[in-house]
Amino acid sequence: MEIDVDYVARLARIELEPEKLDRLRRDMAAIVGYIDELKECDVTGIEPTAHAAKLCNVWREDVPGESYSREAMLANAPATVNGELIKVPQTLPGEGMN
Repeated sequence: MEIDVDYVARLARIELEPEKLDRLRRDMAAIVGYIDELKECDVTGIEPTAHAAKLCNVWREDVPGESYSREAMLANAPATVNGELIKVPQTLPGEGMN
C-alpha cells in the first residue's frame, strides 16, 4: 500500500524534510500492515472495549489538610503584582500592548 506522506503532512500542517519522507512512508506502511494483520485475528465472543485495561476511579475522602500561607506560596512566584497576585506573561492583546 502506497501512503501519500506529503498529503498526510499537509493535513497535519507539518513540514517534512525530503530525506525523511521515505523513512516515514516505510514506517506508516508498516503500521498499516500491522493493522491488516490484526484484522485477521478471530475475535468471536470478545466484547469490544474502549480501553485495554479496566478503568475504575480511586476515590478518597476529601479532607482538608494543612494549608500554606499566602506569603509562602507567593515566595515561589517569579514575579508578583503588589505582593498579592502571581504575575504571568500577557497572552491576549489589551491594555499595555504596543
